Amino acid sequence: MPPKRRPLPESYRNEEFLSSREARSLRILSEYLEPQRRFARYKVDDTVVFMGSARTLPQAQAEQALKEAKESTGDISKAERQLEMSKYYEAARELARRLTEWSKALSDEERRFVVCTGGGPGIMEAANRGASEAKGMNIGLTISIPIEEFDNSYITRELSFHFHYFFMRKFWFAYLAKAIIVFPGGFGTLDELFELLTLMQTGKIRKHLPIVLFGKAYWNEVINFDALVRYSNIDPQDLDLLYQTDSVDEAYAFLIDHLTRYAIEERGAIL
Repeated sequence: MPPKRRPLPESYRNEEFLSSREARSLRILSEYLEPQRRFARYKVDDTVVFMGSARTLPQAQAEQALKEAKESTGDISKAERQLEMSKYYEAARELARRLTEWSKALSDEERRFVVCTGGGPGIMEAANRGASEAKGMNIGLTISIPIEEFDNSYITRELSFHFHYFFMRKFWFAYLAKAIIVFPGGFGTLDELFELLTLMQTGKIRKHLPIVLFGKAYWNEVINFDALVRYSNIDPQDLDLLYQTDSVDEAYAFLIDHLTRYAIEERGAIL
């Protein structure tokens, strides 16, 4: 008797097919449907998104790095800059904690204004950490990139996501967001910020979506917004899409005022 042949896998179990070019549309759809299913399961109605550099250190770690640099032949200038930038880690942590405490106090069956980040270290870790310290569920949307990426330990396990497609990750940032807080960051942060500004400027995002730029000195040095107006490449009123501050208290007051006036009623995932 000839040996029995092993049954072939069904198409939806065929890993070779699912990883193929022909199945790309299925993979894209999966990065829409799977997060949607989990957000519904855990009653996440909308989010407050924190963006910023993955390289920003907590203050205690930055202080230790500077101490070690001074005791050895380390780069003291770099360590001093890291310590200076660590104030943004602590600010993001505090702001996320306060926003989470406020959102938890709302009388709503759904989870409103849940802190959401890119899920990695730095500013992302700080915001997830602050939300966790307030005992609130929080979200991490990580991405597969050549540089080692990981879910920071403060993300709620049930709301930790991992994406292959940047545009699907950006979709979930924008679709659920009722406010965006952008801390100093690099290429990735700039990419996310300007895409959101473009969507709002062109009316593709129609909901009330405040964007807070935290760290005036950094943003005014890195981006000359006034020059964009002066060269007539944006209108003066386009600058109203941004609110700049250096203060956790100011950012918190601005966001609570906006969320109370608009977002309480503009509930759910909308653009």
